[in-house]
Amino acid sequence: MADLDGPQIELVLEHATELKAGGGAAPLGRLPLAGHSVALLFDKPSLRTRVSFEVGVAKLGGITTTLSGGDIGLGSREPVEDIARTLSRYVDVVVVRMLSHESLTALAAASDVPVINALTSFEHPCQALADLLTLRERLGPLAGRQLVFVGDGNNVCHSLLLGGAALGLHVRAAVPPGYEPDAAVLDEAAALGRASGAHVEVVHDPRAAVHGADAVYTDVWASMGAEQEAGRRRHTFAGFRITDELLADAPTALVMHCLPAHRGQEIDADVLDGPRSVAFDQAENRLYVQQAVVLYLLASANTARRPMPSAGQLELALVRAAAANS
Repeated sequence: MADLDGPQIELVLEHATELKAGGGAAPLGRLPLAGHSVALLFDKPSLRTRVSFEVGVAKLGGITTTLSGGDIGLGSREPVEDIARTLSRYVDVVVVRMLSHESLTALAAASDVPVINALTSFEHPCQALADLLTLRERLGPLAGRQLVFVGDGNNVCHSLLLGGAALGLHVRAAVPPGYEPDAAVLDEAAALGRASGAHVEVVHDPRAAVHGADAVYTDVWASMGAEQEAGRRRHTFAGFRITDELLADAPTALVMHCLPAHRGQEIDADVLDGPRSVAFDQAENRLYVQQAVVLYLLASANTARRPMPSAGQLELALVRAAAANS
């Protein structure tokens, strides 16, 4: 997440808003991804990520090639560096969903084209961007607002801490002892917060944490890769379920969940399916922020060493490049 600074995040969110206004289609019928291809490497199960990337790229005129870990044997059949070097000869962007953050980093280092993290065990930046877009739609400017993450200090929590702090959004994580976010992420988020005015903190009392929150966020207690700990975690996290009672001190707070959800575990069904929930808005917004990220990464190389381009300028740069190559 920290690969984008605050102004760059704002640019992506601005462009995502424009794309959403057009239902994911580019303005004036332009197809900024015409002639461009995106490889989707999914070593882990996916619903929202795969469909939103495939549909989002198609709506902008590009094509996708989706491969599972079994198709290419990520890191087993051949080194991830060789996969990256090969795909760089075929496609313009590589999207990767895999547990090992280290393998993703190695793949990106060997790639000649942009690589997008579509989930690792350490971060989930595409999800965080969709979350920030959802909050902006409901709350307006995020600086000074309070987001409380309740549950496991996991990959989603990491990306929210970094992205929120970059925008001046206060982020508080309420977690059981021993399940705190990574210390290095907290240090980096705190540094971003000092620049933006955001407060970043970790507490262990969920009831106190949600007091006065603008939004309360949760995720599954046993994230992908930690499923074998599900039984033990259900006991440890029992007091961290999002219920109407827990939300009593945050009467106007939005309720957020990145899905898939386990109703009756980390969140009560009537809360997730109630009027305060924006979980499915978050899911929808994955499509638009990912479109904006792809466009930004492809066009930003053409605008390097120039002032920060607008969303329209980035898109127009891609349209012109596609026309020149047609």
